[in-house]
Amino acid sequence: AAAALVFVASAIIHTLLPYHRRDFKGVADEDAVMDALRSFDIPAGDYVIPFAGGDMELMKSDEFRAKAARGPVAFMTVLPKGDPFAMRAQLTQWFVYCIVVSVFAAYVAGRAVGPGAEYLAVHRFAGVTAFAGYGLAHFQRSIWFNQSWCTTLKSVFDALIYGLLTGGVFGWLWPAG
Repeated sequence: AAAALVFVASAIIHTLLPYHRRDFKGVADEDAVMDALRSFDIPAGDYVIPFAGGDMELMKSDEFRAKAARGPVAFMTVLPKGDPFAMRAQLTQWFVYCIVVSVFAAYVAGRAVGPGAEYLAVHRFAGVTAFAGYGLAHFQRSIWFNQSWCTTLKSVFDALIYGLLTGGVFGWLWPAG
């Protein structure tokens, strides 16, 4: 029930509320950039430019430093070609993830409080666990990949909502003693 409620809440947040609409930026002359990238036929995946392959010695080289100084320096995810609104796989994975977070919340709450526990005790343990599952990893995007801190904080705010909803459902449906 908590996973389903979070799934619906996330749909509302990302389709009806305006605060995530500026999470990404466009590039000037988008068509020219797309044409240039298209010519390389880059397969779907995650890329870094310039790329050192994890070789610290290469990253220290003058050639690599010059490439980085010339720019652009980028972390880039290339998606498969096709309809950007065909999100069945992503939505399915998101729902499974919501279930996984709820299972961890149930485990922690179940170990912390027993049947018949008060609503707020259940809410606290399930909600904090769900918040951690939905939110804390977002900070890594800003720390390591220079994602906007504003975007990160908005995603962490979403996680707070998801944690509160999860805690609320668990507190409401917690078994009596």
